[in-house]
Amino acid sequence: MNGADARPSRGLSLRSRLLAITLALLVAALLASTGLVIDQLQRELVRQLDERVKGVAAVTARLPDLPAVVSKDAPQVRESVEQLWLPDVYVTALGPDGQVTQVVRQATGPAPQLPVLDAAAVAKRDGKPFSAEAASGGETWRAVAVPRASGESDASTGSVVVAGSRSDVDDAMSQLTKKVLLIDAAVLGLLGLAGWFAVRGGLRPLRRIETTAAAIASGDLSRRVPQLAAPRTELGRLSTSLNGMLDRIEAGNAARAETEQRMRRFIADVSHELRTPLAGIKGFTELYRMGGMPDRSDVDTSMNRIEREAGRLVGLVEELLLLARLDEDAAAAAQTLQLTPMDLRTLAADALHDLRALDPQRPVALTGPGGGPPAAAPVLGDEARLHQVTSNLVGNAIAHTPAGTPVRIGVGTRSGLAVLEFHDAGPGMTADQARRAFDRFYRADKARARARIGGGAGLGLAIADSLVRAHGGRVEIETAPGSGANFRVLLPLHS
Repeated sequence: MNGADARPSRGLSLRSRLLAITLALLVAALLASTGLVIDQLQRELVRQLDERVKGVAAVTARLPDLPAVVSKDAPQVRESVEQLWLPDVYVTALGPDGQVTQVVRQATGPAPQLPVLDAAAVAKRDGKPFSAEAASGGETWRAVAVPRASGESDASTGSVVVAGSRSDVDDAMSQLTKKVLLIDAAVLGLLGLAGWFAVRGGLRPLRRIETTAAAIASGDLSRRVPQLAAPRTELGRLSTSLNGMLDRIEAGNAARAETEQRMRRFIADVSHELRTPLAGIKGFTELYRMGGMPDRSDVDTSMNRIEREAGRLVGLVEELLLLARLDEDAAAAAQTLQLTPMDLRTLAADALHDLRALDPQRPVALTGPGGGPPAAAPVLGDEARLHQVTSNLVGNAIAHTPAGTPVRIGVGTRSGLAVLEFHDAGPGMTADQARRAFDRFYRADKARARARIGGGAGLGLAIADSLVRAHGGRVEIETAPGSGANFRVLLPLHS
């Protein structure tokens, strides 16, 4: 079949194709069953005709003398014919050579054209019925040839041939076939109408799925396919699969939208952070070019400010590059670390000195995780990078807690992990602030952060989290408003 032949069927709807296939199967089944029933009925009627013909032949063959007229001189044959319901019977006597010696009963229409039936042929047929066509016309006969015995001896004196017309059988079968075909046509019509509504009702769930899919295609990703059938059915599994796919698509779109939003916010924050020191540098250079710095002291002061802003720019760019390297490939970032056996107590001691140096009035305590004495916490790590993590956590504690707020540094092990925690008694954070604490450029208190640490960009906690993850660990935060904040670094133990 070429493409042109297949094109019309593709234009049919699923409902039309299902109905057409169903009706085609019904037509084939009805025709086959009707043909089989008619064939069996015809065989049965022919068998009954054969039995009647054989009965007439048996009675006729036993008569010692055949009369010229059946109705007058041979009442046995007449009664046999009438009792066996043979309205059109042809009875003839044949000689041993097969020649017709006497026509006992003449057919109402054209007589059957019999084959050569000599004594040998009759004996060979053994009384079995056979078909014979009429001498003229299309009528068919069923005939039986039996030998005829004389009254004195068993010697054969010829044979008797009895033929019964099949016209009644053929007419009955023709009428029956027409009626059955009419009934089949009516049944097919009714079944087609019922099938149309049944298929339409059966495909109603698919139309609901189609409506839902159209709504989703128009942009409404919140729509879901209703559960139209049991989960184990084909339609139930289809609905479940489609809903699962839609959930993943919606989650992917939401994640992409969130990523795009974070990227836009990130770019805006980066632009803002870079613009501020650049604006300062540009302002001092323009002031110098316009002659606004006549004294050497003014030039030195401006150069110091330019140097600080440039240092701030360098630090910001280095932090961004570090985050980019950590984000690009976590496995590659882990391979760039200079891992050596070390103990987190060293970092805890350094952080203790840093806190006391930055805020001498702040009470600082060194304990174990959650309290108690500090304990060993051996890990395999890059000491410089982990020192950067503790520096960022120390800076975070200084920036977001009032001066003199107590800080506790805990170090040790817990649940098979090395622990280094920084707990402050500051104002704490809300749940939303804690959730976003490790986002880049996020500052819970922007004004105080800038005032206390000279314009921090909000990258410290993000860098700390990325570095700890590169070491195979994680950073946890426990906080609540008015209860302070506890940043906990968890790393795999190294024996």
